[in-house]
Amino acid sequence: MSAPVSGARGSAVVTGGAGGIGQAVLARLGADGFAPVSWDLTDNAPGALGIVADVTDSDSLARATEETIARAGPIRALVVNAAILGPVARVWEADPADIRRVIDTNLVSAFLTVRAVVPRMLANPGPERGRIVMIASVQGKEGTALGGPYAAAKAGMIGLTKTLGKELATKGILVNAITPAVVRTAMERSITPERRADLLARIPMNRFIEPAEVAAMVSFLCGPDCSFSTGAVFDLSGGRATY
Repeated sequence: MSAPVSGARGSAVVTGGAGGIGQAVLARLGADGFAPVSWDLTDNAPGALGIVADVTDSDSLARATEETIARAGPIRALVVNAAILGPVARVWEADPADIRRVIDTNLVSAFLTVRAVVPRMLANPGPERGRIVMIASVQGKEGTALGGPYAAAKAGMIGLTKTLGKELATKGILVNAITPAVVRTAMERSITPERRADLLARIPMNRFIEPAEVAAMVSFLCGPDCSFSTGAVFDLSGGRATY
């Protein structure tokens, strides 16, 4: 079991913390003074407190919330990052079980995660009670052929960000989303060469984003220099996004 951690700025939870983006974000937020905490199906989170949690299960998330506060201090930052790619198929040909799995893992889990954490954030002493960052995707803004469930789930995360940002705007909690293009992680390496070439061709900078670049944006959104943005969407698309 991971040892307790501490941070001058409180704890920062990253769902899907065992993955490439999650590990980069945890390392950056730890360097920023947070106690980094990973919620994932494994407790493998180098340099962070790893708590096993199923983000599709509300009871598991409730337990993870209480364990985090007990072992790492009040939650001051939450990064909703857990996700899966899902099927590469046309919308009408995707298997219903695969559709539900992607929506549950990528979108329903976001609702359940904030449901577990926001009440405890609201209990933090103010006026600045916390930051929430949703890791959405440029696919949620523009849609991508053969990726309907993933694009729809990420679009839902953008809508959730805007709604939650309005609901918490006067509560001392800022809520923002990041919409990266393809990030260089194990998930990216699982894409077929043909699919990979198609996605790369959409990016004017002609490269995929590095996890550390995502982590840098998260750092800004969780830091003191971000003070008047909430319900906003920040692109990391290498020029792919057009609105």
